[in-house]
Amino acid sequence: MELHSGKGSAPTLDGQLIAVKPIIVPTTGRGIDLQVKLTAPADGRDLPVIVFSHGNAWSMDGYQPLVDRWAAAGFVVVQPTHLDSRRNRIGFDDPRFAAIWRVRIADLHAVLDGLGDILDQLGGLTTRVDRDRVAVVGHSWGAQTAGALLGARVFDAEGKPGEDFSHPAVKAGALIAATGTGDTLTPFALKYLPFARPDFSTMSAPTLVIAGGKDQSAMSTRGPDWFTDAYHLGPAPKRLLTIAEGEHLFGGISGEAAKDTTDEDPARVVLVADAVSAYLHDVLGADARSWQALQNRISHSTGAFSTESK
Repeated sequence: MELHSGKGSAPTLDGQLIAVKPIIVPTTGRGIDLQVKLTAPADGRDLPVIVFSHGNAWSMDGYQPLVDRWAAAGFVVVQPTHLDSRRNRIGFDDPRFAAIWRVRIADLHAVLDGLGDILDQLGGLTTRVDRDRVAVVGHSWGAQTAGALLGARVFDAEGKPGEDFSHPAVKAGALIAATGTGDTLTPFALKYLPFARPDFSTMSAPTLVIAGGKDQSAMSTRGPDWFTDAYHLGPAPKRLLTIAEGEHLFGGISGEAAKDTTDEDPARVVLVADAVSAYLHDVLGADARSWQALQNRISHSTGAFSTESK
């Protein structure tokens, strides 16, 4: 168990955070234990929950700049380590890789189904959580994973949408750099990631989509607008935050000084974190003023940001 101040990563928010890891979540047929990290504010009641799905190769130990700020804003955050984490050494040519997108979704279902037992690992937390206010959030591949629980499906080779993976406990979500859809996958993506063809037409849950204006994916022949498909093709209610200078890691959301961050900017990381918490506080009924406050902040900023909703 770690006890640390939230002030270092979230200078405008007060309070201590508590993190517990690893917590083993029961699964079947996975081959490797599903481990999760639980982060929560030390105080507070009626806390909403975020289940966060990491991007390819990361783990429950990544994304601390986001997770700590969400916890400091009053969320309990659960982070699973998916099979594609680099610590599991399952590469693109591993025969298990083709099915990992399904295992990822099953991981989130296992977390939600076992949420009570996970919360019990931190004494007294269960009575401080509002189990009726649960959201899923994901980045990159994790955004597609989270999107499945919000109602999105995956087109098969014939262009037919697959099964419904939505979960009844999920009330809303946020997708950060969510892969788009259409027949624009590059040869690499077609070979290794053919499942990166989501159908957003059935993603009916309230969702915030965050896209970067300079996020040029090696997976698609389209430009950065590919990452806005979840908003434009998903049914209302949806909101879109576009960060004009944002690249795929939005200034370093996966961790400070991460070597794959090409656009390091701590302020941009804070914006992404605060946009997610403000949106979820709004749509989950905790604070209807939070999103408007964020929009006011953006309008007074010198950065190039835009929001829209439907």
